[in-house]
Amino acid sequence: MKCLERAISYYERDELLRSDDHIAPVILPSFLKALARLKLLGPAYKLFAPRGIYEYVVARTKYIDEAFRKNLKNVEQVLIFGAGFDSRAIRFKDEAEHAKFYELDSAVTQNAKIKQLKERNIEVPPNVVFIPIDFDKDSLAQKLDEYGFKRDKVCLFLLEGLTMYLDPASIDATFGLISEYAGKGSIVIFDYVYASVVRRENLYEGEKKVYESVLKAGEKWTFGIEKGEAEKFLLKYDLALLDEATAEDLEKRYLTDNKGKLSGRVTGTHSLVTAKKN
Repeated sequence: MKCLERAISYYERDELLRSDDHIAPVILPSFLKALARLKLLGPAYKLFAPRGIYEYVVARTKYIDEAFRKNLKNVEQVLIFGAGFDSRAIRFKDEAEHAKFYELDSAVTQNAKIKQLKERNIEVPPNVVFIPIDFDKDSLAQKLDEYGFKRDKVCLFLLEGLTMYLDPASIDATFGLISEYAGKGSIVIFDYVYASVVRRENLYEGEKKVYESVLKAGEKWTFGIEKGEAEKFLLKYDLALLDEATAEDLEKRYLTDNKGKLSGRVTGTHSLVTAKKN
């Protein structure tokens, strides 16, 4: 779904809702690509999508792209958890030619991505390493070591649209591993939902419909951080909070023009974090 939303965003008439992901529409099925180019796909999608989630994905894409541009020159390795059809290794290939990208996901998803890129003659940069993993069976540390991911290097770790689907034990293991492998000055970017959302307290804009849409997709949110406690969470893993963007922050930074006009409301359930290894 993230790829679909980014493809719709690429063809937006409204500049504030337009993303730079030119790869997303290319790898869509041909009929969807045609609808997106004709600007017919977006209105249809938004009619059925939970209010605020599309705007959130647009703002999140802008936030992460901005963080990549700011930090890529300083990192030696990039590790993308649950990479899916993420295109940043391609879109930022010039800025990141000195760094190695590692994309972590299931073999099925990775093979589908590689197939789509090949069929559309999109070259995967030589500094990209695909790490197939069965999250239920494989050791993440063993996989990283096997595929040459180095410890104590300055890294950029990305967990986009992932943490809310992990249980607390998996979160602890994942962030513990990040802390173990990350060299000083490494950057971690991730988004999360508030713990109250996992408890279904319905405190935020669009919360009920967003949560229901997750359940309808056969999934469940199992992890959240209490609002205002991201810094406390990070301290357990020797990470320092550099920036946090709530729904209101995202609206102000990315969806509001210089006259104060807002192009769209963002679901209030999520927050985005950039952290640094001490």
